Amino acid sequence: MKAMIMAAGKGTRLGKITKSVPKALVEINGKSVLQRAVEKCTFHGFDDIIINVHHFADQVIEEAERLNSLGFKLTISDESDKLLETGGGLFKARHFFNKSPFLLYNADIITDLDLAHLLKYHNEKKGIATLAVRNRKGNRYFLADGEGILSGWCNKATGERIIKIPRNDLSEVAFSGIHIIDPAIFNYMGEGIYSMTSVYLDLAAEHKIYTFRCDDGYWFDIGTPENLESARDFLK
Repeated sequence: MKAMIMAAGKGTRLGKITKSVPKALVEINGKSVLQRAVEKCTFHGFDDIIINVHHFADQVIEEAERLNSLGFKLTISDESDKLLETGGGLFKARHFFNKSPFLLYNADIITDLDLAHLLKYHNEKKGIATLAVRNRKGNRYFLADGEGILSGWCNKATGERIIKIPRNDLSEVAFSGIHIIDPAIFNYMGEGIYSMTSVYLDLAAEHKIYTFRCDDGYWFDIGTPENLESARDFLK
């Protein structure tokens, strides 16, 4: 099965750590976060992987070549000239995918989420996308109805709130940076610089986008020095 690992980010929240290395190559106990993401995707059957690169692209490409030499199957989507964000980056790589649902995975996420279970749920629901979510503190949340269908989005810090499907039973769920997507979504996307969140909100009123909630196990976004150290300590 196919997957895309988003590894183009600059990692600005990591400060000095990413002055000389890209966020995807930050190490956790002897392994780059990219290697951990590749191993996880492959373990769950997503063994044909494309990786987008931008910040210190040459270093990420070198790491991908090393991982290929270990037996993994990695392809590069080069965004060296312009960082396209998640939506634009995915659309640029669209020709890599076939007609089957695929995985989109943020390289900076460390989790024990069962990706095969996520895929099974997506195939049962038959939506255009399924987003892994969990109950955790943050500023930005997806809004899902009682059936787990994406209905809106909110930003607690700014007070911004976008409702696409008005319901009385909406709950706030935090996105985990992991999606299963039907390739039909490319029919509603185009070239540019934009996020997948904007795509999902544009489609939510007319297409079923499901959330898959899993509060069990561990989940880390290693995008800050504090979270990075927490992940390192947890995985010792």
